[in-house]
Amino acid sequence: MLPSTLSTTPSNTQAGPAALAECRLRIAYVTETYPPDVNGVATTVASMVEGLRRRGHSVQLVRPRPSKAGAPGAVLPPDDVLLGSLPVPFYPGLRMGTPCRGRLQTLWKQQMPDLVHIATEGPLGWSALVAARSLGLPVTSEFRTNFHAYSAHYGIGWLHGAIAAYLRHFHNRTQQTMVPTEALRRELEARGLHDLAVVARGVDTVRFDPAHRSEALRASWGVGPDDAVVLSVGRLAPEKNLEILVDAFEAIRARVPGARLVVVGDGQLRARIRERCPDAVMAGERTGGDLAAHYASADLFLFPSLTETFGNVTTEAMASGLPVVAFDYAAAAKLIRSGENGLLAPFDDSAAFIEGAAVLAGDRSRARAIGRRARATACACGWDAVVERLEAVMTRVARPERILTENDAAKAKFAA
Repeated sequence: MLPSTLSTTPSNTQAGPAALAECRLRIAYVTETYPPDVNGVATTVASMVEGLRRRGHSVQLVRPRPSKAGAPGAVLPPDDVLLGSLPVPFYPGLRMGTPCRGRLQTLWKQQMPDLVHIATEGPLGWSALVAARSLGLPVTSEFRTNFHAYSAHYGIGWLHGAIAAYLRHFHNRTQQTMVPTEALRRELEARGLHDLAVVARGVDTVRFDPAHRSEALRASWGVGPDDAVVLSVGRLAPEKNLEILVDAFEAIRARVPGARLVVVGDGQLRARIRERCPDAVMAGERTGGDLAAHYASADLFLFPSLTETFGNVTTEAMASGLPVVAFDYAAAAKLIRSGENGLLAPFDDSAAFIEGAAVLAGDRSRARAIGRRARATACACGWDAVVERLEAVMTRVARPERILTENDAAKAKFAA
């Protein structure tokens, strides 16, 4: 249950206590994935929740009970509401929340939040949407995963239209849907979604830093200081376009014989990658400082996915000082100036992606210079500004009367 009193942590040291209390929101934040789950959505949601709490908002996190153990000694926040979960069809290892409309209605009747924010569109997300609307609560949502685009990779392409229609129906029942890029906003608007707001994603530039490079880790991979390490991070799943990753590495190996492929992540394509590249380092899932060291200890990052809404690994690799080769899409399209702080291939042009990766791997001095500029770009993408934008959208939806009051005050000040 949401606490009866709000945190006294100030979000603006120049504002008085009364102004701060007026600004703070009681937010029910609903998500079907959260750490210790290892995926981009879980990581982003955690950063958003932590950022809102730091800014003095009271956040009730509604999520499935973790299927994995968290960090040793970790204590769950008292406001977390943990619910049941089910396996995601066609997606081994991932789970989603169970339907629980009645429980959420009871929970929020006891103490109503100012806003219900829904991060995922599964059964838990739908239950939260219906429960919130039945209680007359403001609702915002996030479009985070291209589930409709995944269908072709799992033999259910015939469901593409139905999934797209569900996502449109879901998000159009909320007052505001947040998307990470302007390009995605335009794409979704053309598909019939409305009330879209761009809220970007950030990256932790302290955790992901070239300073975490480890020669000991590189030695464990069987490479020396001058050998090229090509890195991939993410789920080993069909929608990640990993055949192109291996094709690109084979082209790199033809030009740079000592190159080594390091694959961080796990999934159903692990055996396929091992079959095609027997000497690849299959590092499995990595988190925290261990993940940061894997990034920083590589020399080139390849990201061939064509199904992302953003792609957090792009910013994590850039913050780690790596030159990134990606398609002109999602986060890469937003952040990379091709040839300057990364390398972009035209969307779905596999030949251009493979050739670009091979050329860059063969020019180490150019790759290092691009990596330095990538780091500089990522340093301008911290979480503080992202959470501030999220907070502004939530406040506008939860308390529209406050926005009007502020506008009236501004006009009066200008007139005076």
